Amino acid sequence: MAIEQIIVLAIVQGITEFLPISSSGHLILIPALTGWPDQGLVTDVMVHVGSLFAVIVYFWRDVLRLLKGGIDLLRLEMNRDSRLALYIILATVPAVGFALILKSTGLADRIRGVQVVAWNAIIFGVIMLIADRWGATFRRMADMRLAPALVIGFAQALALIPGTSRSGATMTAARALGFDRAEAARFSFLLGIPAIAGAGLFTVIEARESGVAIPPEALLAAFFTFFSAIAAIAFLMALVRRVSFLPFVLYRLALGGFLLYLTYSGALAGA
Repeated sequence: MAIEQIIVLAIVQGITEFLPISSSGHLILIPALTGWPDQGLVTDVMVHVGSLFAVIVYFWRDVLRLLKGGIDLLRLEMNRDSRLALYIILATVPAVGFALILKSTGLADRIRGVQVVAWNAIIFGVIMLIADRWGATFRRMADMRLAPALVIGFAQALALIPGTSRSGATMTAARALGFDRAEAARFSFLLGIPAIAGAGLFTVIEARESGVAIPPEALLAAFFTFFSAIAAIAFLMALVRRVSFLPFVLYRLALGGFLLYLTYSGALAGA
């Protein structure tokens, strides 16, 4: 993989992982729009791991709370931190189950298409607009309970379909349940930690068992992704405190429409 492709992948992943516009969708679009060879699922997962470390660094106080809560949970001590850790764990289960289904059926590779990205960008953009426009804002993360956590977890599972956006789906679900934008984003990022970490670990183990080494360029892309992801998180957290999700909705609608035009006009052959 050329160095320019690595840099583009890192920048695109770092920015789009946390903005609700679908990082996996944009990673699929890079080879389709540039003519570069598809970087593959291994590289996609590794740049997601770079994003994971960005979340851990940016939200280090919350991460320490989750670690403490996890320890208390093992001791069967129920408190605010252990309940949050339990909700994060249980809300991750739907994504794990759906990921196993996609992997075992081979759908994971078959849904890596431009049309899938385009339609999901539009459909979930409209859903995001509705949830953000009419959703209440009476809940904060301290109000998180098992039922809303599971709803957000199922939304995260849907985000395994390219073009949906993990952060977009989870923040949309949280807004529909009455969480304000900043708290919805915060819970979304924390919920992504075990999901992204699990995907990264699974990919490494699978690669080792099949005798395939993780490409050095994938590790380099993950390193660069960390820095662009930190900037994207800071930008989003500042933005959602001031404005609605409308700019992201408009971007998704424009992106989806543009991709459908390219596809049906024949500009993206085989998309």
